[in-house]
Amino acid sequence: MRQALFVDTVNNMKKKRGRGRPPKDASEKKGQSLLVRLDDSEKEAFKDAADLAGVPLSTWVRERLRQIAGRELGKAARPVAFLRQS
Repeated sequence: MRQALFVDTVNNMKKKRGRGRPPKDASEKKGQSLLVRLDDSEKEAFKDAADLAGVPLSTWVRERLRQIAGRELGKAARPVAFLRQS
Protein backbone atom coordinates (compact mmCIF):
# COMPACT_ATOMS: atom_id res chain seq x y z
CA MET A 1 0.00 0.00 0.00
CA ARG A 2 2.80 2.40 0.83
CA GLN A 3 4.41 1.75 -2.55
CA ALA A 4 1.10 2.45 -4.33
CA LEU A 5 0.81 5.78 -2.51
CA PHE A 6 4.33 6.74 -3.61
CA VAL A 7 3.59 5.88 -7.26
CA ASP A 8 0.34 7.85 -7.13
CA THR A 9 2.17 10.87 -5.67
CA VAL A 10 4.84 10.70 -8.39
CA ASN A 11 2.16 10.48 -11.10
CA ASN A 12 0.33 13.51 -9.67
CA MET A 13 3.58 15.49 -9.60
CA LYS A 14 4.07 14.84 -13.32
CA LYS A 15 0.60 16.19 -14.09
CA LYS A 16 1.08 19.51 -12.29
CA ARG A 17 2.10 22.57 -14.27
CA GLY A 18 5.36 24.26 -13.49
CA ARG A 19 5.51 27.28 -11.25
CA GLY A 20 5.29 30.79 -12.63
CA ARG A 21 3.76 32.21 -15.77
CA PRO A 22 3.96 30.34 -19.07
CA PRO A 23 6.85 31.40 -21.30
CA LYS A 24 6.21 34.15 -23.85
CA ASP A 25 6.30 33.58 -27.59
CA ALA A 26 9.44 34.87 -29.29
CA SER A 27 7.40 37.68 -30.91
CA GLU A 28 6.35 38.96 -27.46
CA LYS A 29 9.83 39.05 -25.92
CA LYS A 30 11.82 42.24 -25.67
CA GLY A 31 15.21 41.75 -27.31
CA GLN A 32 17.13 44.87 -26.31
CA SER A 33 18.33 46.25 -23.00
CA LEU A 34 19.43 49.70 -21.86
CA LEU A 35 21.96 50.27 -19.11
CA VAL A 36 21.22 53.37 -17.06
CA ARG A 37 23.44 54.41 -14.18
CA LEU A 38 21.53 55.70 -11.15
CA ASP A 39 22.16 56.84 -7.62
CA ASP A 40 20.78 54.54 -4.94
CA SER A 41 18.16 57.17 -4.06
CA GLU A 42 17.02 57.47 -7.70
CA LYS A 43 16.58 53.73 -8.09
CA GLU A 44 14.75 53.53 -4.77
CA ALA A 45 12.36 56.32 -5.83
CA PHE A 46 11.73 54.70 -9.23
CA LYS A 47 11.11 51.34 -7.54
CA ASP A 48 8.69 52.95 -5.07
CA ALA A 49 6.80 54.60 -7.94
CA ALA A 50 6.65 51.30 -9.84
CA ASP A 51 5.33 49.55 -6.73
CA LEU A 52 2.62 52.21 -6.37
CA ALA A 53 1.68 51.67 -10.03
CA GLY A 54 1.63 47.91 -9.45
CA VAL A 55 4.09 47.11 -12.23
CA PRO A 56 7.68 45.84 -12.37
CA LEU A 57 10.40 48.49 -12.37
CA SER A 58 11.43 47.77 -15.98
CA THR A 59 7.82 48.17 -17.17
CA TRP A 60 7.44 51.44 -15.26
CA VAL A 61 10.66 52.86 -16.72
CA ARG A 62 9.81 51.71 -20.28
CA GLU A 63 6.30 53.24 -20.09
CA ARG A 64 7.66 56.59 -18.86
CA LEU A 65 10.40 56.69 -21.51
CA ARG A 66 7.86 55.89 -24.24
CA GLN A 67 5.57 58.71 -23.03
CA ILE A 68 8.35 61.30 -22.98
CA ALA A 69 9.90 60.17 -26.27
CA GLY A 70 6.51 60.32 -27.98
CA ARG A 71 5.84 63.80 -26.63
CA GLU A 72 9.27 65.22 -27.51
CA LEU A 73 9.45 63.64 -30.96
CA GLY A 74 5.87 64.74 -31.66
CA LYS A 75 6.73 68.37 -30.80
CA ALA A 76 9.65 68.17 -33.24
CA ALA A 77 7.38 66.61 -35.92
CA ARG A 78 9.66 63.57 -36.00
CA PRO A 79 8.40 60.01 -36.44
CA VAL A 80 8.14 57.82 -33.35
CA ALA A 81 9.66 54.45 -34.26
CA PHE A 82 7.61 52.39 -31.80
CA LEU A 83 4.35 53.91 -33.10
CA ARG A 84 4.97 53.00 -36.73
CA GLN A 85 2.28 50.88 -38.33
CA SER A 86 3.63 47.85 -40.21
